[in-house]
Amino acid sequence: MDANYDLLRELTESHGAPGHEDRIRDIVRRELADVVDDIRTDAMGNVVATVEGAETPDYEVAVAAHMDEIGFMVTHVTDAGFLKLDALGGWDPRVLRAQRVTVHASEGDIEGVIGSPPPHTMSEEERESTDEVADLYVDLGRDGETVADLVSVGDVVTMAQDTRVLGDTVTGKSMDDRVCLFAMLEAAKRITPDVTVHFAATVQEEVGLRGAKALGVDLDPDLALALDVTVANDIPQFSDESKHVTELGEGAAIKLKDGSVITNPKVHKRMQSVAETRDIAHQLEVLPAGGTDTAGFQNTNGAKPVGAISVPLRYMHTVTEAAHEDDIDATVDLLAAVLDTEDGAHDYQL
Repeated sequence: MDANYDLLRELTESHGAPGHEDRIRDIVRRELADVVDDIRTDAMGNVVATVEGAETPDYEVAVAAHMDEIGFMVTHVTDAGFLKLDALGGWDPRVLRAQRVTVHASEGDIEGVIGSPPPHTMSEEERESTDEVADLYVDLGRDGETVADLVSVGDVVTMAQDTRVLGDTVTGKSMDDRVCLFAMLEAAKRITPDVTVHFAATVQEEVGLRGAKALGVDLDPDLALALDVTVANDIPQFSDESKHVTELGEGAAIKLKDGSVITNPKVHKRMQSVAETRDIAHQLEVLPAGGTDTAGFQNTNGAKPVGAISVPLRYMHTVTEAAHEDDIDATVDLLAAVLDTEDGAHDYQL
């Protein structure tokens, strides 16, 4: 991978459930402190790092990538010391049993495991039942009294997973959306824009695009671009290629639509033109469902032209997600090229 793998690993292995993005926020501020003109955090925890435009500073572009990862919140501590959970974001409970987790308690992190009964003792009906997050429990390997002293209702829980290179891919937890946050940080270090660019690391995307909606009002940009992952169903379970959405290794995905937004045609066509001119590998994305920060900016404070670049991702919203190194590089290249060629004179009105 052309870019800084150590930074990507740090971002993905760090923990930051919705509303609790502190550790990621510290990394973002550290990485951007020396490359922007101003950096600030708002009351929700969004980080906004601003580069003043060299030629047309009054024209403002917002670039957003979210910091939070899907996780859980503790709802109950049983007398026996097991934790019950509520989901923060969209989980498939089938992939959660027997997985290691980290409980973020006030006195420090505690390792645990999501319990799974052995199949030997399960009835046929129990083996075929569909899990819900409410059915799961976390075992901390401690007695009830000790757990009650360590863990409180409201503590958050994230997956315990390391990041590894697997062939041409990078795998690990929270690739959604840390791989795009990484791309935004790397692009910010490359550009000298003519227009003012606000690099926004947003919060609480996984529970309703909440940070981006707030920033849409606070920033009121002339153009908004979002970075997020998208579905890559190019795996054996999907023999119908029409359901792949995107494919790993085919480049950055230029979003045309998802379940929350239809991007501005003039914006995504300019992205395609830049990609073709710069010979940056790219593909088009039509995602039937799901939402991104793109929608958070589109009409929160009046009508705004919006676009989005996506990193194709296998196994999205599972414990181990996978992105292709070439697609990550292409996303950094495309974002930097789009920002470097934005002069504020492009007409995005329809």
